Amino acid sequence: MPAFRADILKAQHTSRSTRLRWFFAATLLLLTMMTVTGIMAWRYFFSDIPALPADLDQLWTIERTQSFVLQGKDDTLLASRGPRYGRAIKLAELPALVPQAFIAIEDQRFFAHQGVDLRAIFRATYANIKSGKTVQGGSTITQQLIKLLFLSPQQTFKRKIQEMWLATRLEKRLNKTEILQLYLNRVYFGGGAYGVDAAAQRYFSKPATQLTLSEAALLAALPKAPSRLAPDHNRAKAQARANLVLRAMHTSGFISLEQTQEALLAPPELKTQERASGYGYIFDMVSNEAQALAGTAAKDLVITTTIDAKLQSIAKTALEAGLAKEGQALHVSQGAVVILDMKGAVRALVGGRSYEESKFNRAVQAYRQPGSAFKPIVYAAALEKGVDFDSVRYDEPVEIEGWAPQNYGGKFRGRVTLRDAFKRSINTVAAQLTEEISSDAVVRLGKRFGIKAALTPLPSIALGAQEVNLLELTRAYGVFANDGRFHSSFLISTIGTSRGDELYVRPHINSKQVYDPTLAQQMTSLMQEVILDGTGKRAAVSGGRQVAGKTGTSQDWRDAWFVGYSADYIIGVWVGNDDNSSMKRVTGGGLPSKIWRTIMSEALSGNPKRALNAPPPHLRSENEEKLAAFYTSLTTIFTKTREPTEGFSSVNTYEN
Repeated sequence: MPAFRADILKAQHTSRSTRLRWFFAATLLLLTMMTVTGIMAWRYFFSDIPALPADLDQLWTIERTQSFVLQGKDDTLLASRGPRYGRAIKLAELPALVPQAFIAIEDQRFFAHQGVDLRAIFRATYANIKSGKTVQGGSTITQQLIKLLFLSPQQTFKRKIQEMWLATRLEKRLNKTEILQLYLNRVYFGGGAYGVDAAAQRYFSKPATQLTLSEAALLAALPKAPSRLAPDHNRAKAQARANLVLRAMHTSGFISLEQTQEALLAPPELKTQERASGYGYIFDMVSNEAQALAGTAAKDLVITTTIDAKLQSIAKTALEAGLAKEGQALHVSQGAVVILDMKGAVRALVGGRSYEESKFNRAVQAYRQPGSAFKPIVYAAALEKGVDFDSVRYDEPVEIEGWAPQNYGGKFRGRVTLRDAFKRSINTVAAQLTEEISSDAVVRLGKRFGIKAALTPLPSIALGAQEVNLLELTRAYGVFANDGRFHSSFLISTIGTSRGDELYVRPHINSKQVYDPTLAQQMTSLMQEVILDGTGKRAAVSGGRQVAGKTGTSQDWRDAWFVGYSADYIIGVWVGNDDNSSMKRVTGGGLPSKIWRTIMSEALSGNPKRALNAPPPHLRSENEEKLAAFYTSLTTIFTKTREPTEGFSSVNTYEN
């Protein structure tokens, strides 16, 4: 019995040991499997998970594509390229109802969770199972921000786990105000608008700081499906969800029942701000320059220019209207306009009829013959050499180094004063004058006046046979308007980012005295005569406004110009054809003068009447008037009075 009992005990001990070994083995196997599974799961879910940046300021720019915002001189939006990122708005700047609208519809327990709301997840899961389809989401605002900045939009279980993990990590590094502020500035609202300020401008043409309750509700409705719910394309669905936002705000205690009902009965009026047209040429000019000036790799640049949106519209409309009315009959297909203020700021620039049809900027890239529009440089050089404009020259056939300039129409006037020769744009006299003072003197003065085009000291420079661009020539006329001071032209005032970082501010650049003030005033007086009683009569501005300028027509009527100024603006107009073909006898005193008059008249409308830097010719001294009358009487002895003409003949040739 004892032996038998011992055997039984021994067997029981063996069995217990075996079970223990199996238990430990099974436990070890299970732990190993769990460890391996955990490692595999960790690798699956987190091996490629993006890391939060060490510098959380990067969250404002991460995942942004290249974007340019073009602003006018008063910070008004002109146009944008790429996505539009609104100004970085602090939560304290917004009406309280704006963040409340987003919290009510997207994450009512935003201030209660730590990045992930399990209660919302269970509620959404139950609702989705019950309906048999996805009707609710459980993502918090923090999770949505993580998805926006770091993760793909694919709706997978892996992405959801990563989203939840990163959301909890972000909540440990930013407070709720910072997270909500970042979300409102980065979320997409459709229509190319990122951030609540860009959306407010896009759909209501106002900053986010001025949003009303109904407007805030409509914007809060969009992040769920920004493309499908964009209010300018699907207003009914967008408003239906906006109404849900309003009810959610009431349920959350953010607004009263009365406020809810009022907002439901008065949906907001859309004032959509489409991407402006008419600034393509300007955009091309500033975009590359802006990146160089900013000296940074910043992806979103806010470029504040000197452009006046009103003047830009006036210039574009006047050019198109003039070409549409007379262009086909006169065989004129293109034109360009430049408007400068007295300090050199470019207030408007039109590089052609349509940027969409042709990116070629005729205001700066086209070098064309200015014809007689270059003569102010010639006469200014003569003045500087001591020539008196009331002195006499002879309008007669001349030959200079084998070159025989002709007048428009081939006729000659005989004895004329230089003053009369200028306002009637007599070519033979300009050629003689250039020979007297030397073409070198004309070239040197042109360079001092800011003409950067290659000018060669040839006799034909007297008649504007050497090519310049419209911007440079218009800027040169500014020297006369500014008592001999030269102002560099410029388009960019400041460059920054949407967050308000300042990258560049144009330094103050003093003007340079390049010409005698008294002589500049004499040139202004002379150019007033062109408009009062010369080739530029069609450029006269009504209302007693003083204006001065000069016409220009190139050989075979390939180019026609009018450049001139008031006390407020210097404006240049060119018309012609890209293929350099001849127009139908279009002169600077015709179509360009009429376009110029329209632009100048509208530009000055409402401005105080200001005098030029020289009195109009009819206010000259009594002795000057008597002398001018004497020369005029002599002129009539030799030639019959005829209508003023300008330009040079189609038979004219040049030595180049």
